[in-house]
Amino acid sequence: MPPPDNGEWDYVIVGSGPGGGTLAARLAETGMRVFLLEAGGDPRASAARMPEDYDVPAFHAFACENPAISWNFRVRHYDDEARQARDWKYEPGQGVLYPRAAALGGCSTHNAMIFMLPHASDWDRIARLTGDRSWRATSMRRYARKIEDCNHRPLWRALRHVGLDPTGHGWGGWLRTEKAIPLSVLGDDGLLRVLRDTASVFTRSLPTPLLSTLRWVRGGLGDPNSRRWRPGSFEGLCYTPLSTSAHHRVGIRERLLKVAEWHPKHLHIELDALATRVLFDESGAACGVEYQKGAHLYRAHASPNPSEGKRREVRARREVILCGGAFNTPQLLMLSGIGPADELRRHGIALRTDLPGVGRNLQDRYEIAVTHRMRRPWEVLAGARFDRHDTLWRRWQEGRLGMYASNGAALGVVQRSAAAMQPGDEPDLFSMALLARFEGYFPKFSELVRDQPDQLTWAVLKAHTRNRAGTVRLRSADPRDMPVVDFHYFDSTDDPRGDDLRAVVEAIRSVRRMTAPLLAKGWIAEEVAPGPAVQSDEALADYVRDTAWGHHASCSCAIGPREQGGVLDGDFAVHGVAGLRVVDASVFPHIPGFFLASAVYMVGEKAADAVLRAASRTPLSAH
Repeated sequence: MPPPDNGEWDYVIVGSGPGGGTLAARLAETGMRVFLLEAGGDPRASAARMPEDYDVPAFHAFACENPAISWNFRVRHYDDEARQARDWKYEPGQGVLYPRAAALGGCSTHNAMIFMLPHASDWDRIARLTGDRSWRATSMRRYARKIEDCNHRPLWRALRHVGLDPTGHGWGGWLRTEKAIPLSVLGDDGLLRVLRDTASVFTRSLPTPLLSTLRWVRGGLGDPNSRRWRPGSFEGLCYTPLSTSAHHRVGIRERLLKVAEWHPKHLHIELDALATRVLFDESGAACGVEYQKGAHLYRAHASPNPSEGKRREVRARREVILCGGAFNTPQLLMLSGIGPADELRRHGIALRTDLPGVGRNLQDRYEIAVTHRMRRPWEVLAGARFDRHDTLWRRWQEGRLGMYASNGAALGVVQRSAAAMQPGDEPDLFSMALLARFEGYFPKFSELVRDQPDQLTWAVLKAHTRNRAGTVRLRSADPRDMPVVDFHYFDSTDDPRGDDLRAVVEAIRSVRRMTAPLLAKGWIAEEVAPGPAVQSDEALADYVRDTAWGHHASCSCAIGPREQGGVLDGDFAVHGVAGLRVVDASVFPHIPGFFLASAVYMVGEKAADAVLRAASRTPLSAH
């Protein structure tokens, strides 16, 4: 669809994911004219397997590998080739697969839909860094309420009308949230035993089992997003809230389409549009974006288009806002002459603004798998082929029932490692029971989900990692090339005591304690990985170093003082460049919480306030 009327736009936004999409929708609703660029297409109209891969919660692994929307980045975890080659997922000469999505809605089109809020300290830290009290957790909670339409606390949802709501949830936002496991799957005897025995072992391990159980009930029966009845962040057993509506994936795609329908003169969505550089006016202010029009132009695509596409430009009367994510936003800044001077010089790019922090400070979680083979296949997955031709798909299609209504997460456990016991430290370990085999990303990883219906994986996630050493660097000056990404895992400069590594080993031992009764009773046939032979701390540490992965890349264009490596101020404006902001996962100084999506949605809403506040102070004639 061509842009309406004369094509004069207040804002040009690059990227339609949780940051850019949220921002674009909110600005358009206020009457601003927004041109939104997205390198991919509509995920529900892009391939034969669509819309199933997008719609069905249980199909998210297949969405990650759907060639219509997947961008297959290849990253390094270590500089040293021998060290890197110990990871069986590594492909020599290429790297470790890191799936991203090029589609309307960004990575919310293929993620596991988990909606867990960041910790309060994540926001308070930014408030201290910027001196801006609007970043404090007590202020940021209102953005969560603006986003969320909570449907997993029915009693409090009903009582909110009479003014009773101690939960802090949002009840009328644009993103519906539900529980991961619908009641219709709880007829599986094996699943019930996993839930019961895990809960029993975990509760008995606590200093005061009965008191802890009462607190768990009073605090919302494992709702990790509920406002606490006592100081501190959630710890213990929990379910994982999902961004689904009637157990159907929803995200920023649906919001954007609705806003575009209601406000067609204020929001134009340009699909299949790869941004190549920011344009600047005579004063040096950002004034537009150059892009290439065409499908599958970026070389991260499974089958990149050999054509260069059609070169186009779009101009912004007010601002350009980059929302391409932790890999593509620093790449686009550097291609536009904004970044480390030596990096730009190496690729023959004229320097516009020397910002050494661009592409630095890259962070992620450490994740590993503790995988088991059950005595028999899961009853709730009997006949699953993960396509529209099996009975489970028909149950989901006709009544949103059965295991396809879930993302596969049966139970979560939030804990503190020994290194996170100091005052002010947050819980840093999240372990999640998945009714599937999932051991990280590699080509055709989704086939393990389909072909092995007798697996139980405890996915262990280490949050609040200390490693700040990751980098995003240009591969070339060609905007169609992927950048060079190296996370520099377990960097000794940032984590000299090895606290991150020890914490993950602790989590493996905790998982083993929780699964021991199931092994003893024969419900678990065997531990597949790391395996019964891997027992010592040293052997477990080797397993972690050799197999860890991540999928929450962030922090590569961080908020913070320029002299300390910061790229943005507290209002998301790029230091030293007028008319240019960044709003996506790259903005965080430190990776927040356990799962990123909710935090990025929240900064999208906060950025809208900052942009509109600036617009109210600046008449167009003065820009």
